[in-house]
Amino acid sequence: MNTPITRRGALGLIGTSAFSLLGAGALAGCSNGGGASGAGTVTVGSKAFTEGVILSELYALALEDAGMKVDRAFEISGSLIHTALVEGDIDLYPEYTGTGLISVLKMEPKTDPEEVYAIVKDEYKKQFDLVWLEKSPAADGQGLVIRTQAAKELGIKTISDMQAHAGELRFASQGQFDERPDGLPALEATYGPFAWAEHEVYDEGLKYQVLENDQADVTPAYTTEAQLTNDAFTLLEDDKRVWPPYNVAPVVRAEVLAANPGIEEALARVDAALTTEKLTELNARVDIDKEEYEDVAREFFESL
Repeated sequence: MNTPITRRGALGLIGTSAFSLLGAGALAGCSNGGGASGAGTVTVGSKAFTEGVILSELYALALEDAGMKVDRAFEISGSLIHTALVEGDIDLYPEYTGTGLISVLKMEPKTDPEEVYAIVKDEYKKQFDLVWLEKSPAADGQGLVIRTQAAKELGIKTISDMQAHAGELRFASQGQFDERPDGLPALEATYGPFAWAEHEVYDEGLKYQVLENDQADVTPAYTTEAQLTNDAFTLLEDDKRVWPPYNVAPVVRAEVLAANPGIEEALARVDAALTTEKLTELNARVDIDKEEYEDVAREFFESL
């Protein structure tokens, strides 16, 4: 099976092409009633990027291990998957608390993980009759990465540390980060101005190469990117919580959960075992080591 390569943006906005080519076929023939694929079957959806299919495969394995029949409807566009859930084309999928708050509920960003989780849990139930199960410690959100050598030389562990040393650092932006409300403007509003030694714009796909080649020192990143398993890079602590939390959690249709109460316990086993570091490692095995996501997910699940 081909491994997906599309990466999620911080707000989960992926184009519709992945759904048109992959998701639509996966959902063809689904029907409502007792589960998207028929009575007694739970249909697990996923977004169209590596981490999304790894998480959804873990969920599917957990449900099967608990004795449930599972259909997989993977690689659905991030812009369409919530609608697929509401309309009953799928029964559950892994979502991110920050995505639920900002992209789905259209609410203002908040930075306390427990508050964000409480809001999405309450509003999804009221507005959509959807249930957020317990969130995982694992989170895939916005962050900043620094060359480990530079971090050690300057004693940098947090974004506050980095801001104090900005005049000695070269910043590799991806353009949109400089303008997005949740990018550099938010960063400077929280931490103060960053008087970088250099500030250049690079293609998103080149950012780690730029750091590795010593062309820059700091770049925006997502916190579970596969390259972060490389000791040459250090993810900085967002000590002032400028960015919303993006903890992963299963979201399930209430009627499906009522008909299959074992779903909650089965998926809690997976989510409790996931950390940001572990999720990064799983992503790396697929994106860097080119292992199949099914094999990676099964090995991790069998280790639980």
